[in-house]
Amino acid sequence: MHSKQDKKLKLLWFQGVTCNGNTHSFLNLPNIEQLLENFEILYHPILPSIYSLEEILKLEENCDLFLFEGTYDPLMQHNGVELSKIVDYYTKHATHVISVGTCASFGGMFKATAPERNSGLIFNEEESFGPLLEQKQKVINLSGCPVHPEWLSYTLSMIVSDKEVEVDELHRPIELYSNLAHHGCTRNEYFEWKVDVDNFGEKEGCLFYKQGCRAPMTHASCNKILWNEVSSKTRVGTPCFGCTEPDFPRTDMFSTKTNMSIPQDTPLGVPKRSYLTLTGIAKTFHIKRLEGKLIDYKTTR
Repeated sequence: MHSKQDKKLKLLWFQGVTCNGNTHSFLNLPNIEQLLENFEILYHPILPSIYSLEEILKLEENCDLFLFEGTYDPLMQHNGVELSKIVDYYTKHATHVISVGTCASFGGMFKATAPERNSGLIFNEEESFGPLLEQKQKVINLSGCPVHPEWLSYTLSMIVSDKEVEVDELHRPIELYSNLAHHGCTRNEYFEWKVDVDNFGEKEGCLFYKQGCRAPMTHASCNKILWNEVSSKTRVGTPCFGCTEPDFPRTDMFSTKTNMSIPQDTPLGVPKRSYLTLTGIAKTFHIKRLEGKLIDYKTTR
């Protein structure tokens, strides 16, 4: 990786209210050692760092990249120093701010504990809200619960190569979030012909109609950039929970909300009337190949 920078970029990773899921996801990146060679790690809660937490809390150092993990709670303190002061100090000097995960991007799992103040850095769900509204042009949201390590690697690699990261209206990189999780799903033919799966973990059937899969409405590239380079939720028979979207988490994530057996939410960008018409037509066909088992397990005695 070649950078136009004369010196390594100084990276500081700080946390708000978090479960550490994004940190642990990042540690699964196959090329993490090569990637981190491009940075001076001023502070990270787990990775070897130049400074300790106590030294970082003195608010005397500057960083080029400020990565924030977890929900932002302005009343949270680290060793007596308010999180609001920490974020304000380091983001003013940083050239890029990355919200790592859905909590840091939109409030996520912990926004419900104090919705009047807890949020992401520039959004509370889709509402503009948070400590960095005046600096939102430097904020990149990498939503996901947790964020895919390859998405963070892509973003950091673009920055260290001095390339622009184009973002959508929610400040997510277009290269990563213009796809839907539905794209690349190995169950798409079942979706097209409305063949449902009855149980989790089965290789056959679509998870949208009965199991609450949000892939047709979720901006993410999980089925194109595979987890651990081999798999995804839908590939192993678990529904997409829509964890990259501002309204995550929702209730009853393992069920499809319906009105008179009609899905309440239909695939993104498809008019409901058109979708229902196509669904009705598709259900009149019976395709034996799709209705049977992919692998016929037979027991021998």
